[in-house]
Amino acid sequence: MYVGDILRNSSPHLVTIGSNETVSIAANLMYASNADALVVRKASRSKDAPVAGMFCERDVVAVIAERGISGLAMKVAQFISPRPLVSCNSQDALTDVERLINRHRMRHVPVIDNGRLVGVVSMRDIALAFEHAAGTAA
Repeated sequence: MYVGDILRNSSPHLVTIGSNETVSIAANLMYASNADALVVRKASRSKDAPVAGMFCERDVVAVIAERGISGLAMKVAQFISPRPLVSCNSQDALTDVERLINRHRMRHVPVIDNGRLVGVVSMRDIALAFEHAAGTAA
């Protein structure tokens, strides 16, 4: 099974935010979109802007725990990892992406094909795909 199989079999719930937007805007966007994580694009939400990282519910909680309510006014860019972007592509095997997620302690990974963001795959997506495959094989 491949990442592309997950993307084809589910409606992509792709929500982006610009790195210059605030944590408050990110939290509201997650809530309004019913999204667990946002893809962070450098500077703006433009689909042409490169992907800078991921910002998830866990990040919102960490910001508030560390900075209190004042953290909501801070920029998302201040809380995404400075390390190189961890991503996958639609041709990657799910077992490889599962190892990648575990190694980097992530829950969501952007899927980038030929420099273009095409979706996000989560640990939950992978677990459900393996469960479904095991159910069909039985």
